[in-house]
Amino acid sequence: MHPYNRLPSSGHNSPSPPPSPLRSPRFRHSRSKAGGRFNQPGRTLIQRIVWHLLSVLIRRQGFFLFAPLLYISGMLLYMGSVSFEVVPVISHRPAPGSVYRSPQLYAKLRPEMDADNSSADAISTVWKHSYKGAEWRPCVNKSSGGLAESNGYIYIEANGGLNQQRTSICNAVAVAGYLNATLVIPNFHYHSIWRDPSKFRDIYDEDYFISMLENDVRVVNKVPEYLMERFDHNLSNVYNFRIKAWSPILYYKDAVLPRLLEEKVIRISPFANRLSFDSPPAVQRLRCLANYEALRFSSPILTLGETLVARMKERSANYGGKYISVHLRFEEDMVAFSCCVFDGGEQENEDMKAARERGWRGKFSKPGRVIRPGAIRINGKCPLTPLEVGLMLRGMGFDKNTFIYLASGKIYNAEKTMAPLLEMFPNLQTKEMLASDEELAPFKNFSSRMAATDYTVCLHSEVFVTTQGGNFPHFLMGHRRYLYGGHSKTIRPDKRKLALLFDNPKIGWKTFKRQLLGMRSHGDSKGFELKRPNDSIYTFPCPDCMCRSNKTEDARALSAT
Repeated sequence: MHPYNRLPSSGHNSPSPPPSPLRSPRFRHSRSKAGGRFNQPGRTLIQRIVWHLLSVLIRRQGFFLFAPLLYISGMLLYMGSVSFEVVPVISHRPAPGSVYRSPQLYAKLRPEMDADNSSADAISTVWKHSYKGAEWRPCVNKSSGGLAESNGYIYIEANGGLNQQRTSICNAVAVAGYLNATLVIPNFHYHSIWRDPSKFRDIYDEDYFISMLENDVRVVNKVPEYLMERFDHNLSNVYNFRIKAWSPILYYKDAVLPRLLEEKVIRISPFANRLSFDSPPAVQRLRCLANYEALRFSSPILTLGETLVARMKERSANYGGKYISVHLRFEEDMVAFSCCVFDGGEQENEDMKAARERGWRGKFSKPGRVIRPGAIRINGKCPLTPLEVGLMLRGMGFDKNTFIYLASGKIYNAEKTMAPLLEMFPNLQTKEMLASDEELAPFKNFSSRMAATDYTVCLHSEVFVTTQGGNFPHFLMGHRRYLYGGHSKTIRPDKRKLALLFDNPKIGWKTFKRQLLGMRSHGDSKGFELKRPNDSIYTFPCPDCMCRSNKTEDARALSAT
């Protein structure tokens, strides 16, 4: 008997197995329950199957491979079984500067604006900046010698408005001189927007133009008859060059001159912006000569313009005969073209749609074209309204007694839009206010002649304010630089910054005015600017058309005489 076997032998020689260890009472208690853990009452068949699968997976490491799949399946089941009856509402706040709120700002600022008596005589102190102790003076030299035999005749068609046509004329003079050709007086192309049938001699003094250029470029009224016989006396039969915009002057020498020598007459149509701004000094000199010396308005326009200048100086005698001129672009076609939204509601929307269709025939309604008025305003591309011009000028320190000449076409919805500007500046004048109906009668239905009159009055103002881009202000800035020692005496507002200021309902008058005075000072410092590559010589005449002079030397020269 085995010493540890204390029980009597049952007749077997092998020892008995050791007794099983006692099980935990807790486990025994759970096992004693009917049905066990996975057969608890109240569970559905699907739930029992799921629990069974989970128990199998947990016992095996393969569970970790299926865990992501199970998680995703569970989420899909959960999302599919839950319905969201409440959809969260996301409120969209317009970006700063994207909405026209100038009327509300005017209503808020007006009491403080009217009570502000701190403004000095701004019109007499606006220009303080000088160009490093020196000024610029015109130095366009005319030739004195004779001209070589002409290589042929160049006939161009000038398209666009008054100053786009002016670009074509000056560029044509430069090209004709460079090719040693004879320039035929340019023909003005009739446009559906400007609707002005005026000819060259209606706008400019033709005889004066020819005489001023006689030693530099030959200019004639028409092509000789013996040459026109080859083309059945019809200029449309003359070979027409289609020249790309901003072509270099060498292109004319390489491509145009050989055909000119062969045909003796060529036509270039259209001709606006067909010559690069960067050209050799000889070409730039001819541009300067044409623009600043040879082009003079016709006698009727010049007479009316000078009369209006005299009347503005007379009325502003208390300010030393100084006045501000403002080029306001708020005509219906400009508002429509800008695609900006103002405060005219549905009526404005319908008016603008009709104006776009009249002027541009489907250009703005093409499939896929997206117009974003808010983005246009933020980028400073919207034309300033009369109200905004008034707010800007009052913020720049010009008081309500300042005399202003408004250069503009027919203002859109003028009765409503002009009222705030007249409240802020009751001494505002237009050509219709300064001139009688009889004086304006010869110009009434001719937009270019009316624009030429505005150009003359703006040219001689103490301050010129531009509110929108375009050829009119660009030519004026250059012309004013040519006359006023290189300084344009022009306020060019930062319209992106203005959009933010006009859309700020919390801004106070003092802060608003401080911002605008800074903008005015910046315009003064930018009065002297030299032409850079690709800049227009008609906006920046220094140094191609002007020479720098030292003030000390000029004073000595004057004292010596």
